[in-house]
Amino acid sequence: MQLHWSPRSPFVRKVNIILEECGMTDTVERIRSVAVFAAPPNPEILRDNPLGKIPVLITDDGQKLFDSRVICEYLIARAGRDDLLPTDPAARIKHLRWQALGDGLTDILLLWRTERARGAHADPVVEAAFETKTRAALATLDAESADLSATPFGLGHISVLCALGQLDFRYAGCGWRDGLPRLAAWHATIADRPSVASTVVVDDGGGPAGAADEVPAFTYGVSP
Repeated sequence: MQLHWSPRSPFVRKVNIILEECGMTDTVERIRSVAVFAAPPNPEILRDNPLGKIPVLITDDGQKLFDSRVICEYLIARAGRDDLLPTDPAARIKHLRWQALGDGLTDILLLWRTERARGAHADPVVEAAFETKTRAALATLDAESADLSATPFGLGHISVLCALGQLDFRYAGCGWRDGLPRLAAWHATIADRPSVASTVVVDDGGGPAGAADEVPAFTYGVSP
């Protein structure tokens, strides 16, 4: 199999965690691919994904799978790891809901950073909306931290972890751990899990500037 990937992508990280959990890391050839939202699509990616986004998985039989949700379900099924995405309807819906929340938060964080990059042309109404949604999503996760802890590790947890990782990577200094102590405590219990620790998002210099923003978009202790 081949994977269009970047070490800077939170959605690629989801796939990498699943590969680690399923013992399938060595079955994938990684193709370093740069995908930038506010730029012309990368033709190398576009050939395999008409949406021009990563990750993209090319299977052994030539299927081209996107996005991370589809790829993760494919890998989980291929590995027979029902523990990561249960077949029981109630347990499955719980994980899919957390996946929707984690992925949705990650999308907001990516789009918010793109809007901020417009500088003086950034729309303050749009930025305020991103902040409100970010705070609401994080408050929900903080309130559900006990349930996250009590539920066996799976795809929902991975999606939430990747959203929190994006906070650490691009919104360093926002103080989410101080403002959300229950969520921070849960995160600390699994941060050292091998699949989590080995896939932390990093800036390899393979695209536009990737250091975390020097001035946080928001901070805890400040009203939205």
